[in-house]
Amino acid sequence: MAETFAIEGGGLTRRYGGFTALDAVDLAVPDGEIRGLIGPNGAGKSTLIDVLSGRADDWQGSVRLRGADISRLSAQQRRRSGLARSFQRTNVFPELAVREQLEVASWRAETPNVDEVLHEMGLAAIAHMRAADVSYGDRRRLDLALALIGRPTVLLLDEPAAGLSMKESMALAELLRDLASRWKVTVLLVEHDMDVVFSICHRITVLHLGRVLAEGTPAEIRSIPEVVTAYLGSAVE
Repeated sequence: MAETFAIEGGGLTRRYGGFTALDAVDLAVPDGEIRGLIGPNGAGKSTLIDVLSGRADDWQGSVRLRGADISRLSAQQRRRSGLARSFQRTNVFPELAVREQLEVASWRAETPNVDEVLHEMGLAAIAHMRAADVSYGDRRRLDLALALIGRPTVLLLDEPAAGLSMKESMALAELLRDLASRWKVTVLLVEHDMDVVFSICHRITVLHLGRVLAEGTPAEIRSIPEVVTAYLGSAVE
């Protein structure tokens, strides 16, 4: 019997004119795994997240969520099916209070777990504050909190630690690892901070020019000289 993956992409291809952003990428992430997705700028990481989440047009291939083909579903339909994502740039409304933003996100959720998410993300104490008035680190946590509304089964995270200090990045990484374990959430994580990637990811996929260059455990990825030289440098020494 074939294994059913939490999220799976087959032959994913996307072109912009003469440029191929994704070139027949296959990706399969098992239940409960935190998968890192790394590579240089232009490798296709964010494009892959866009395709999986339903926010891309003119692409080829197939996307499956827990075995069900969701290739033709809109981003909103995929969200209601249990596939959530965060964005590289903060996706919050500055004038709305932290709680209000989560309440808006919960309107169509089957599980409107606003209080639970506020507690888990350490945002309860600032729930009454406008997003414009909280720290950048708290806005990044709010981004992740918005994705957690409705208790999704799969999280696609596009650089959740962008702009954070090393201390803030590692704290967010530990929070994410703990939450993924307790909530049994599968995570696909795009992140430039290699300390975060190598500390919490079970496996890592390396993209290069729209193709999968390598895939393996953190230890296996560390052992591939061309990957280390080109993309990791001293971050894994």
